[in-house]
Amino acid sequence: MLQQRIIRIPSSISHIRRGLITRAHIPPLQCAARIPLSIPPQLPIDRRRIQAREFHANVRKLKDHHFDTLKFVQRLQEEGFSEEQSVALMRAMSDVIEESIQNLTRTMVLKEDQEKITYNQKVDFSKLRSELTNVHASELKPLRTDQERLTSEISRLNARLREEIQRAQSSVRLDLNLEKGRIREESSVHELKIKETDTRIEKEVGDLRGVLEGVKFSTLQWLIGVCTGTAALLLGVWRLLM
Repeated sequence: MLQQRIIRIPSSISHIRRGLITRAHIPPLQCAARIPLSIPPQLPIDRRRIQAREFHANVRKLKDHHFDTLKFVQRLQEEGFSEEQSVALMRAMSDVIEESIQNLTRTMVLKEDQEKITYNQKVDFSKLRSELTNVHASELKPLRTDQERLTSEISRLNARLREEIQRAQSSVRLDLNLEKGRIREESSVHELKIKETDTRIEKEVGDLRGVLEGVKFSTLQWLIGVCTGTAALLLGVWRLLM
């Protein structure tokens, strides 16, 4: 009895010509064998009528539809679409999805590239941090030295300014005290002069008052003499006339 080499081909392979399944639906081991037709040994073989189908390991790359096309077509047929309409809608949907995915992938990178970029950025940041640290340390030390020097100079200037202010205050206070003493002395002298002037004025007024009293007494005496003489004269004239 002739042993027949028969490989069972799943029914999903029959949809390859129509483009209804993806590569994930084709088992790779079932595509690598060459499958001849089994012929009974009793009949003569007519090679012109033999139809052989060859399957190779290098399967033609099919379009990845990113969804279950067979189920989509069956669903459309259940909704009342014909097979050609269902296939056309499926292909249009697949083209739209493929174009959208391509548009998205243009602005995306692989995970390995992203990890590489992230690693490079981390390395660059580490280098930048170390450089900034070195620059900060190298530039901060002179700045700190200058700051300490300026602080000491400012402290010294403050102390000197404080001494100058105290010296100026002492000098001004001394000058004020001297001026006050001089003003007191001058006030005392002026007071003495004023008192002397008052005394002299009082004396002059007293002398003038005495002179006025003398003049007044002399004037009264003269008036009395004149009045007496006039009265005597009038009396003599009156006696003569009588």
